[in-house]
Amino acid sequence: MTAKTIICGILLAACGASAAAAAEPIGAVIDKDFKVASAQYRILLDKAAGKPGFPRTVQRGDVKMVGPGDWTAGFFPGSLWYLFEATGDATWKTAAMRYTALTAPAKFDKSQHDLGFMLGAGYGNGLRLVDDAATRIAYRDALLAGATTLITRFNPKVGSIQSWDLWPNTTWAFPVIIDNMMNLELLMWAAQAAHEPRYREIAIAHADTALKNHFRPDGSSFHLVDYDPKTGAVRARVTVQGYADGSAWARGQAWGLYGYTMMYRETHRDDYLRQAHRIARFYTTHPRLPADKVPFWDFDDPAIPDAPRDASAAAIAASALLELATFSDRETAARYRDFAEQTLRSLSSDAYLAKPGDNGGFLLKHATGHKPAKSEIDVPLNYADYYFLEALLRLKAARSGTGSFH
Repeated sequence: MTAKTIICGILLAACGASAAAAAEPIGAVIDKDFKVASAQYRILLDKAAGKPGFPRTVQRGDVKMVGPGDWTAGFFPGSLWYLFEATGDATWKTAAMRYTALTAPAKFDKSQHDLGFMLGAGYGNGLRLVDDAATRIAYRDALLAGATTLITRFNPKVGSIQSWDLWPNTTWAFPVIIDNMMNLELLMWAAQAAHEPRYREIAIAHADTALKNHFRPDGSSFHLVDYDPKTGAVRARVTVQGYADGSAWARGQAWGLYGYTMMYRETHRDDYLRQAHRIARFYTTHPRLPADKVPFWDFDDPAIPDAPRDASAAAIAASALLELATFSDRETAARYRDFAEQTLRSLSSDAYLAKPGDNGGFLLKHATGHKPAKSEIDVPLNYADYYFLEALLRLKAARSGTGSFH
């Protein structure tokens, strides 16, 4: 089966499903999604039982497990916490606590920048949702340890946290990827929890440096900016996971949108809010964004429409837009919420949402991890599921007017 056949199938299924879903109240869609999620994640828990690590994707028909050092390790316990939040079923809490504990080694991992993902999704959500005092203290301590570890990668001359260690034969000197914006929330939380402004200062410095160097005039971002660690000068702007150095990798745009929305929430700085709106404008009005709001993996892949989709980018962007709507004027907020709802209706359709028992137990189909490396193309991904569940909870909160964003 060719990529074009797959894409055509998605489009046909999405058109039929979206017409039916449009008539279905969104509250009913959300309820259905959590029923599907509960059924699927029971299957995924069974598949993972007795195996070391965390489910990441499906590879050659089997669930691929990864260890606590993998950047995606925290998303599985994070999804379990969201299921507990959505359903109140203590089964999910028990499972979430078990898998959260398994991510503990990440809090001392100085080799990477993804500690916000690895710890925040599990320990961070757990801290919100548990009542036991001893558990709350343990979770708080784990997050603070992770934040303390993360800032060891900060270079004050550059004004950024280094994303990756230098690989053999690489020409980079101090690589920083747009994804790194997502890990700043851990630092902003730590500054408040520990009454230590240094965490906040580093997060703001990183966001300011990215704002200055990572974005193009149209609001799109480069994937990776390389700096001279001695002077802070930009050495190169390139891609690793996108189509080309000058292209707009879809998930990268979603990371930036989410990151600057979060940073505005934490700082109330107008320049962060303006940047979030610029990214939102680029993403939501792009002429190559499909009608079902699920982007191709890179907006500039010349193979479009014969190119893979990325359901993970769609889920991240929907979640971010729902929060950005809370900081927007009435007309803009309505537009963002409508876009996010349309996206979630598409992801909830048969074109993207797995039927119970399918897709290895994961929820969303048609995500793309790292296409240039020919890795994880048109597969389920644990972070696609995580942000899908988060977006559903945010939409439910927005409709009820009782929820808050975290």
